[in-house]
Amino acid sequence: MNLSNLRPAKGSVKSNKRKGRGYSSGMGGTSTRGHKGAGSRSGYSKKIGFEGGQMPLQRRVPKFGFKNPFRTEYVGMNLDRLQELAQKNNVDTINHELLLKNRIINKSEKIKILGRGEFTMKLNVSAHAFSEKAKTAIESNGGTTQII
Repeated sequence: MNLSNLRPAKGSVKSNKRKGRGYSSGMGGTSTRGHKGAGSRSGYSKKIGFEGGQMPLQRRVPKFGFKNPFRTEYVGMNLDRLQELAQKNNVDTINHELLLKNRIINKSEKIKILGRGEFTMKLNVSAHAFSEKAKTAIESNGGTTQII
């Protein structure tokens, strides 16, 4: 085998239909475009989603709801996970940098401390938001909460 006798597998390559090459080809005359109308003219392109006059799908399906573009998304972090993180790293302060270092959040993500789980440590926590239950649990153990 060499480069001179390489060829594609049988049936894998189809030749193009040669339109507009005489009546005997079966695709002469109107070149399979039909008679008159915009579709027979050069430069014609139908609109995206056009279904031949039938009501298009994007107009048939009902629309509802609203997506607020100004909503602030928070990554939830519960108290039991905070305590576990503090014990693992042997720290008394939890902030954005520590969470970034442990790959819990990304640089652009905001964090909200939530109140699930047992919490028994004295911790200084700084985050973007706190739930009421989390805030009281942290402060009742002698810790502090700081909103970034």
